[in-house]
Amino acid sequence: MDSLHGQLLIASPTMSDPNFARTVVAIANHDDDGALGIVLNRPSDTEVAEAVPELESVVGTDEVVFVGGPVQPASIVVLAEFENPDEAAFLVVEGIGLVSDRTGLDRLDTATARRRIYAGYTGWGPGQLESELEREDWIVEPALPEDVFDDDPLDLWTRVLERKGGQFRLIARMPIDPTVN
Repeated sequence: MDSLHGQLLIASPTMSDPNFARTVVAIANHDDDGALGIVLNRPSDTEVAEAVPELESVVGTDEVVFVGGPVQPASIVVLAEFENPDEAAFLVVEGIGLVSDRTGLDRLDTATARRRIYAGYTGWGPGQLESELEREDWIVEPALPEDVFDDDPLDLWTRVLERKGGQFRLIARMPIDPTVN
C-alpha cells in the first residue's frame, strides 16, 4: 500500500471504536513500521492556559487543548504552520506539521505562524492501519491546510465528507444513531 502521509482518515459511520467515532485524523507519518496521526476534530473543555500554561502565549487566550488521540493522552503535541518546514518533526500538509524538540518553546512563536495544542496522538503498528482500511473503517481524502486549523472542528467530519462528494455526501448527513431517523 502507498503511504497515507498527508491524507485524512475519516471515520466510517460504522466505526465501532468510541475513540474514533466521527473523527478526522491527519496522517503525519506512514511507513512499514506503522502510522502516526492527530485527531483534528475533538476539542476538549480544557483551556491551554490551564493544562500547559507555558504554551498559552503562543496560542492565545481561551484556546482549548484538543484530544489528539488515545495514545499517550498525557503527552502534549503541537501542530503548527512552520516558516521553515524543515523544522517540523513530521509534515502533515504543505508547511504544517508536528513541532519537534529542536524548535524549542523559546522559538515556537517566531518559527511558526499558527499553532494548535493536542493531548495525545493516534498510532498504528505495522499492518494495523492497512487492516482497518480493508475493513472499511476509514475513508481516505487528501488533507488541505485549512482542515488542520478549521474554525469549526466539530463539523469537520461532515464538511470533509461533503467535499469528497458522491455517495459520501449522503454519509455526511447520516445521524449519529440511525435508529432515531
